[in-house]
Amino acid sequence: MSRAVTIVDVAKLAGVHFATVSRALNPSTQAQVSPETVRRIQKAAKALGYVPNAVARSLRNNLSMTVGVTIPDLTNPIFPPMIRGIENFLAPRGYTALLANTDGRPGMEQSAISSLLERRVDGLIIATGLDDHVLLPRLFEQGVKVVLANRGGGSVPYPLVTGDDRSGIAMAVDLLKSLGHRRIVHIAGPDNFSTSRTRRDAMIQSCDEAGIACQVVSASALTAEAGEKAMDDVLSQRQSFTAVQASNDLLALGVLRSVRRHRLRCPEDLSVIGFNDMPFSEEFSPGLTTIHVPLEDIGTESARLLFERIQNGKNDSVLVRLPVSLVVRGSTGPAPKKQRV
Repeated sequence: MSRAVTIVDVAKLAGVHFATVSRALNPSTQAQVSPETVRRIQKAAKALGYVPNAVARSLRNNLSMTVGVTIPDLTNPIFPPMIRGIENFLAPRGYTALLANTDGRPGMEQSAISSLLERRVDGLIIATGLDDHVLLPRLFEQGVKVVLANRGGGSVPYPLVTGDDRSGIAMAVDLLKSLGHRRIVHIAGPDNFSTSRTRRDAMIQSCDEAGIACQVVSASALTAEAGEKAMDDVLSQRQSFTAVQASNDLLALGVLRSVRRHRLRCPEDLSVIGFNDMPFSEEFSPGLTTIHVPLEDIGTESARLLFERIQNGKNDSVLVRLPVSLVVRGSTGPAPKKQRV
């Protein structure tokens, strides 16, 4: 059996002291070594097939080199890009992300977080966003490093990385106004999610400022099925409106299903706008006009903030709002001359 390559072997090939190799291959101390030397050491390590000993490093630093990530719904397409962003940042720094799906149930989330902490994760990225999160105050008091991704968690002063929801809603309303729409329905998500409330409030404010009538209808969940049910209820009321803005793309997908089943045309009879620009939203029928949220960047920035706090020991609060953009596709068009009743 061939002998495992060690840090001393890398040091000999690179022509440096083994302590320099250790600093150069550790992300937390890499800045102490010149970029040219780092490149030389990395080249030597790659040539020899050297694999850093994560266990030994964790024992030296009293770190597990793992991060826990909790999400509410693994089937929701917005979360895989976030997870990709998290892993793309952490992996080169020797970290592994441990993923827990909570199905949007507080009890499962508490159990998942407890299990992750028992595995000595160095910190948590929480993307569930429930305002009545009973664990967050306790975690903060215990000094557990946490970053909230996409959705806030109430008054606990943990860092939050999210998209600029208010700006996105304003873009959607501006587009609909430019197309002649003056009566809009907003399909909101459940009120206990921070993103649902933010987008709902922004919709009301933007429509008021634009002189547009806005009816808010709350869906029971952030799913296509809930969006379809909410739209069915709206259409049964036979009220006059020409456009629908949904709090997320899954709700918008449900809206489109309901519209088709009621033998209405999109966008000829009704325009529909979503939010998030989740993967495959361009494949809807018609392609969904939506607000693009940089989901992978949210994951990357969340991981960066957590990594910084693990390294420096701080637990300070910061709010990062990443810019969003409007993506116009086939689901929006000019308001019909005859109002839909």
